[in-house]
Formats: sequence, structure tokens, C-alpha cells
Amino acid sequence: MSELRPSDIHHPAESELFDETLSCDVALPAEFRLGSSVIRPGSAETLLRSVALVEDSRGDDGHDDRGESSTQLQRLEAKLDLTMVLLGRLVRQSAQDLDLRPLRWSRRGIRLELGARTGAPAGSLGVIRLQPCDWLPDHIDLPVTVLAEAATGAGSCFLWLRFAPMSDGLEMALERHLFRLHRRQVADSRRRGL
Repeated sequence: MSELRPSDIHHPAESELFDETLSCDVALPAEFRLGSSVIRPGSAETLLRSVALVEDSRGDDGHDDRGESSTQLQRLEAKLDLTMVLLGRLVRQSAQDLDLRPLRWSRRGIRLELGARTGAPAGSLGVIRLQPCDWLPDHIDLPVTVLAEAATGAGSCFLWLRFAPMSDGLEMALERHLFRLHRRQVADSRRRGL
């Protein structure tokens, strides 16, 4: 895939989706499907809220005031993490995996990097399916409209997708998830000294 930084990409769709809003650059299992299909928006909201509950309860701040129960809780969380990894492997064996793709994500939409053009004209309806976190082998489906498609210059292409209007609950859950991803991205870059 390409080595371009987000600041190197100049396209009107890039500005439309990412200017003056929180966005993050991640690699996640994802795919785009052309055409409209029946989507359960409540399931995406439920999954994102559940992920938030689990991740927020893990105490990312590095200190804990729970005393002796802290060690037991950490062991229980570690066992649960291992169980989720094993369950994820079983699910992946029986289900079709989504390919890991570089993407840029904001509350307005997604820029997905693909190996080949989809041929989808601007204005086409579709669905973006993605796995929002690496520890849970489940995905969300979000309805989108194709804004543009363009070659990257490195043998792949970018596909810009604008989210269809969402319920307030789903929009809040999505923004909260993006904030956590962005915070993690900033922390990782600080650790690497970037």
C-alpha cells in the first residue's frame, strides 16, 4: 500500500471529509460493497457502545486505587482477553476475513485504500464494513455514498466515502470511538518520538 501521509493527499473529497474535524489514520479490517442493503444501525451503535464500555473500564491512565482487588481484576481481564483472542481465531476460521486496509476515518466518512479500483461512480450508494477494534472479531456496517475514487500513484487507489445520515445515538458512539482511536494514535506517536 502507499506511503503517503495524510498531508500529502490533495483531493476535494479529502477536504470535504476531514477538514476541521477529528480524524485518525489506522489500519483496520475493512471492505466496501457497492449497492444498498438492509443495515441494522442499532447493531453498529450497540457494538460501538459495548467496545467503549470495555475499553473505558480498563483504566488506561496507569494508576489504580482499587488495592488488592486490582491484581485479581487484572488477572480476570487478562483471562478474558485471551478468551476473546481464541474466540476471534475460531470465528475467523469459520467466517470470511476482512482484509486489513489503511484508512482515514472521521465522523463524516472514510477514505479507504484499496488494491484496485471499484469503478463506483460518484454518488453511488454502498456499505462500508469494518472491524472497529482488533480484540473483537465483529464488524459494523455503515451506509455510505461514494464521493470519489482516485489512483494513489503507488498501484492502489483511494475511495472516499461519506456516511449516510445517522441517528444521534450512533453518531455519538462513533465520535466517542474515533476520539479513543485518535488518543491512542497520539500516545503511540509520542512513545515512538514522532
